[in-house]
Amino acid sequence: MKRAIVMGGSYGGLVAARVLSNYAEDVVVVEPDVIGEDGLGRRTPQRHQLHALLSMGHDQMERWFPGITEELVKGGALLGEGDAVQFYLDGRRKAPAAGARMLGATRPFLESHLRRRVAALQNVRFVQAQATGLVIRDGRAAGVTTAASSSGEGVGETFEADLVVDAMGRNSPLEEWLFQEGWDTAPVESMRIDLGYATAAFRRGDELGSTVVAHSSPGPASDYQPKVTEPGALVAVEGERWSVVLAGYADYRPGPDREEFLRRMRRCVDPIRTVADGCEMIGDVKTYRFVESRRRVHSRLNQFPGGLVVVGDALASVNPIYGQGLTLAALAANSLGAYLRTNPDLREPAWPYFRLVEAVVDGAWQLSTAADLAQPHVTGPYPRGYRIQKWVADRLTEASVLDSDVNSRYMGVVNMQLPPKALASPRFLAQAARVLISR
Repeated sequence: MKRAIVMGGSYGGLVAARVLSNYAEDVVVVEPDVIGEDGLGRRTPQRHQLHALLSMGHDQMERWFPGITEELVKGGALLGEGDAVQFYLDGRRKAPAAGARMLGATRPFLESHLRRRVAALQNVRFVQAQATGLVIRDGRAAGVTTAASSSGEGVGETFEADLVVDAMGRNSPLEEWLFQEGWDTAPVESMRIDLGYATAAFRRGDELGSTVVAHSSPGPASDYQPKVTEPGALVAVEGERWSVVLAGYADYRPGPDREEFLRRMRRCVDPIRTVADGCEMIGDVKTYRFVESRRRVHSRLNQFPGGLVVVGDALASVNPIYGQGLTLAALAANSLGAYLRTNPDLREPAWPYFRLVEAVVDGAWQLSTAADLAQPHVTGPYPRGYRIQKWVADRLTEASVLDSDVNSRYMGVVNMQLPPKALASPRFLAQAARVLISR
């Protein structure tokens, strides 16, 4: 194609732009924000929160940006493997999982490196402006109108395009634009979860040896109250720092008070307690509230403009406590690449793309909403057979604490390297049952 336009230059937009660089002579990334020294725009409200890059997301990042892991590690990020990655359930250390591998880095650090890589591509350019609407012509998205950003930066103009990508995030105005043009809006599925989480940074020494990641979650019967240990995670990140996140639902959401944050850390598992007791907090506690998980299902529409696709949080935004967001954005861009490899007619709706990406989203949605429904304040909707599904899932969770083979497959699903149905095979269920009976 001659030109592709990506509306939004955050993580999902950057990976989409990289994919499009293989297929378009000119890729234009329209981003209204002034990118700060931390590598992110001011409109990224959760920019200071701890972000996880699941194993599948790491694989996809390395696929589209070869050598990026080595580059990040040279810049100060840490790569945790084996015993350096620790998972706890109700305070108990889970059995080691084969191939455990996680990258320790903040989102600003990660995103700034990707932005430099994308900006270095000869056929990709960044335009600082605010996308204000679509040019709809002959039933397809034929371009994007822009204006100067709210800060007065940039110059408005209209860009013609063969393909338009919406990467404008959870509050994307795309649906409103389409409605104004007479198009139906995509059906929305949502689940109110009322999550709050908070992140703080600490100076890092050798207090935890080679530990890169320590993650503590409540057991199946918990409602995120500190019955045994507080839920939370710490990650060793660039700049000789620990990044620590705590989470809670409804009235138990963590606040910005530093002393209260430290008190909650001291109710966590040993690694997090050690940091609370022995490391200096840097700066303030940053909080963020996430009210509901939400996804748009475009494949249920009867009509949709050709030459238009949606990626990232504009497509699906699920409970961030499970760390799926960055990985979903990368997999959406990967689905876009798979779609474009078929040499589709871009004048037609991108139904094959939406079917591909919605299959990916559906796996993440199943995992996150099934866990959220266990919280007493979450009222559904409940899928058919939820009670038996939950009972089985709880038993598998218990078995994953005890047995490395069970935990390896369990974590493969959590890390989105395997689909949820991988936990439903008769052989695996029998293996988990033997573990529980023998212990």
